[in-house]
Amino acid sequence: MNKYELAVVVSAKLEDEDRAAVIEKVKEHITRFGGTVTEVEDWGKRRLAYEIQKMREGFYYFVRFESDAACPAEVERRVRIMENVIRYLCVRQDAE
Repeated sequence: MNKYELAVVVSAKLEDEDRAAVIEKVKEHITRFGGTVTEVEDWGKRRLAYEIQKMREGFYYFVRFESDAACPAEVERRVRIMENVIRYLCVRQDAE
């Protein structure tokens, strides 16, 4: 099992419960493809480095999970088409 971290930037226009629903959907995708979510870190609302889709702010979330090598590609495929996700990045964490 490899360790991964998925960074997700969610639209700042959403209400609290809608943002929570987006993150729950991301967690569901991870577990559906054989991953185990270990931690979800909420960094809150941050200013973006540059304007994306006419937005200057977004909510940052970091989802850490363990899975086999095929899971991150499938999760990225699903997250890519999620309407309220502005940006995402999945990286493999080095073994400690």
